This record gives sequence, C-alpha cells and structure tokens, in this order.
Amino acid sequence: MFDPVILFFILGVLARLAKSDLRLPEALYETLSIFLLLAIGIKGGIELAQQPLMTLAPQALAVIVMGFTLPFLAFPVLRLMRLTRADAASIAAHYGSVSVVTFAVASSYLVKHAIPHESYMPLFVALLEAPGIVAGILLARLGSSSQVRWGELAHEVLLGKSVVLLVGGIVIGFIAGPQGIAPIKILYVDAFKAVLALFLLEMGLVAGGRLGDLKRAGLPLIVFAIAVPLIFSVIGALLGKSLGLSAGGSALLATMAASASYIAAPTAMRIAVPEANPALSIGAALGVTFPFNITVGIPLYLLLAQALY
Repeated sequence: MFDPVILFFILGVLARLAKSDLRLPEALYETLSIFLLLAIGIKGGIELAQQPLMTLAPQALAVIVMGFTLPFLAFPVLRLMRLTRADAASIAAHYGSVSVVTFAVASSYLVKHAIPHESYMPLFVALLEAPGIVAGILLARLGSSSQVRWGELAHEVLLGKSVVLLVGGIVIGFIAGPQGIAPIKILYVDAFKAVLALFLLEMGLVAGGRLGDLKRAGLPLIVFAIAVPLIFSVIGALLGKSLGLSAGGSALLATMAASASYIAAPTAMRIAVPEANPALSIGAALGVTFPFNITVGIPLYLLLAQALY
C-alpha cells in the first residue's frame, strides 16, 4: 500500500490537474519548509553527537566528491540533447545537488518498514547542497566570457535558507543532545510525518502545475529526468557500500544521488547563470524526478542496496 504521505502528494497533483482552487497559504508553505529542514537537522545532530567524528570525515569527503562529480556526468548527455551550454549546465547542477524532501520521504519509508540505517545521514544531505551547484557553474562558464559574482553566489549557496536551517539544526541537536531536545521532541520528532504529509500536498500542487513546462521541453528531457536518477542511484548505492554503510544507509545515499534540487539550485542558478531557462530545470526536477522518486524510485533504490548486500 502507498504510504499516506505519498497519497497526500498524489492528491495535490490531481487537484492541480483538475484545476481545483485548492491552495496552501504562502506563509504556511514557508513555515512547513522551515520546520522540515530544522527537524531533519536536529535529528541528525542528536545522532551525530554519538558518533566518532574522525570516522565520519572520510565518508563526508567522499560524499562531497560524489556531489561535485555527478553534474559532469549529466552535462554531456544534456548537450547531446542540443540544449544550450547554459541550460545543460543549469539542469546538471540541479541533478548534482540534493532534494531534502525526497530524503525525508525515504527516511520515513525506511522507518515504516523497520529498516535500520545510519542516523547521521542528514549530515550528508547538508554536504550535498553546494558541490553540484558549484560544478554546474563551472560547466556553464567554461569557455564563456561572462563573469560570475562569486561573493554574492557564495553567500546565497552557503547562507541560503536550506543550508542555514539544516546546518543550524544539526548544531542544535549536536549541542543539546537527546536530553536537551526532549521537551520539544513531540514537535520536531513525533509530529514530523504529519507535517511532511501536508508539505507534500503543496509539492503535489506545484508539480502538477509544472507539467506544461515539460510538454514544451519535449520527450528527451522527460526521459532524462527518469533515466539519470536511476543511473545516479547506482553510483550512490555503490559508494555507500564501499564506505561501509548499512543497506539502509546505502539506500538513502542512493536516493540522495538520484534526487534533484528544486530549492537551493534554482536560486543559485538564477544568480550565476541568468541566461538559463529555469522552466526546463525546475520542470524536470519537480515535474518528473521528484514524483518518480517518491512513488517508484525509493523502493527501487532500497531493493538495489539490499541486492548489493
């Protein structure tokens, strides 16, 4: 049976396709996104406090290298599709970065099926936000005379809302520990899945509205938005196994590799590569890859990881 949070997403898509007047207030959407980012960070920080940091350092470095490398694999494929350098680099950056909500759904899926996994995985989510974006900018600027406003870009990427909330939550959880977080556990831990379901309702409404962009982009981009996550998931799962992660941890790393950013990357690309068409990258990431991952992809990535073990 479908997880309830997935059904909330499907409801949002169907409501948008049916041209319903269903909308979540913008303020509520912002509140839900802040909550989810903080909650993921706090839970990761609590568990990080119980881990030897020197053991995590090599794993963290390998994850950063993976995030930087993935756009270089996607870029040539996009160029073969006759996209401009700017559009190809922008889309590649989205697929090198990570979707926090996809990670949250995958984590919830593992918990529901009682599959153990490393509890410090939210740290890797925070680490994967920026490397793919930087790689995408480099791809866009190779051979170009355009100048990048690196100071403004660094501020946006490193101090953007998603990174600040994720890293801030990790620090809070790390410092406070389980006992310090106990008074607010009912909100940030117990209520997490209910809030995630409501957020996915809004994501369904947004994804349903992006389908028109994909029709204009054509079939090749739709195929890319499904095929590349499947390929990248194999890279993530193999890396997880080589790093000594559990099958559940490898499944989460495969999910991160397969996901595409639709929060941090669009903002950064708007600053660094303004000539790129955002409808293509957001339409592919949010209109195809995100629904594919949370409905079909996550169970596949888990099966892949389990097969490796």
